Amino acid sequence: MSGSHSPSPFDIARRDGAAGPLSGVRVLDLSAYIAGPYGCTLLADQGAEVIKVEPPAGDNLRKYPSTLEAESRAFLGVNRSKRGVVLDLKQPDQRAVLMRLVREADVLVHNFRPGVPARLGIDFDSLQRLNPRLVYCAVTGYGETGPLRDKAGYDQVLQTMTGMCAMQGKPGGAPEILYGSVVDYYAAALVAAGVSSALYERERSGEGQYVGVSLLRSALTMQSARMIWAEGEPEAVGRDMRSGGVTGIHPTADGWLYISANTPHFWQALCEKTGLPELASDPRYDTVRKRAAHSDELLARLHAALAARSALEWEALFGEEVPCAAARKVEDMFEHPQVQAGDMIASLPHPVLGSYRGISRPIVFGRTPGPQPFAAPVFDQDTAHVVASVADDEDASGTGSAP
Repeated sequence: MSGSHSPSPFDIARRDGAAGPLSGVRVLDLSAYIAGPYGCTLLADQGAEVIKVEPPAGDNLRKYPSTLEAESRAFLGVNRSKRGVVLDLKQPDQRAVLMRLVREADVLVHNFRPGVPARLGIDFDSLQRLNPRLVYCAVTGYGETGPLRDKAGYDQVLQTMTGMCAMQGKPGGAPEILYGSVVDYYAAALVAAGVSSALYERERSGEGQYVGVSLLRSALTMQSARMIWAEGEPEAVGRDMRSGGVTGIHPTADGWLYISANTPHFWQALCEKTGLPELASDPRYDTVRKRAAHSDELLARLHAALAARSALEWEALFGEEVPCAAARKVEDMFEHPQVQAGDMIASLPHPVLGSYRGISRPIVFGRTPGPQPFAAPVFDQDTAHVVASVADDEDASGTGSAP
């Protein structure tokens, strides 16, 4: 995408193997935690060449509690297929190294609070003057404007603020967190989508642009089906999206089973498979709303029937006729036959751990599958190479790299 120089500090990030849709795109990842970094990982999964730039203290995700002694499990999972350098952007000489990278980059992603980039001299206007083709993506907690623009935003903070925890909690009970960083991961998908769209537009205009993603927008967008308020509705209106009654997780003779039987076809199949065919023909239960209204009596009979077999046995018996899943541990997914058949897990060599298994490609591309993933970088892994390549470039050109 960008013009190349020899030597290039991006040389370390060149990818071998099959081309991906974003092969040749050069990405600078200055972000930390999950949303920005995983957004860049999604770009790397599609073939992009990604250099992760960390401060001297490292990405804070490296320090999160982990049952792995030598590395952070979260950091490994969020930062695959990147090269890693350490730069102190408060130091002019090290900021100059970043500027050399920016000149050749197609994309820069960060998650600084809105006022920080200008103080460091890496705001959009400054970097656009240096590289007009740069797609500049800022991930914030609350957006670029407004009274909360400078407030630190985190996944569970935004969950709580935007009603997700209140909705997750049981009626009349305390709000409950949705574990798994769902807002961060959805924001990461928005980062990858927004950057890709900006790159597509750049092919027409020849110009980069600013791309803004916030956790607030992510949390609200995730609730689009609930973020509807019709004229004249009261404030205390039910926000729907809970089928109630049959749809949910149920006890069995051994383990728990999630069942979704909202359509007439699936409801009838569920009744027949559990030995309750009379429920399917009862007009009191012939719609989702009616079944929700009679959930107490229905659940008593359903749970009595489910007590005859284990969750795994019911899952096998229901097959394709009733949407369901036995509750499993995440460890079970590494060997699950469907995961194996989809080639979703890869074994990645790692200089400290020896190797580890992790997610491979989250998107399937028929013609441009992309190169194989590789392990997340150890701290300070590629700094010396990048700094040396910048110095060699200065010697060859006779000019400095300072902005």
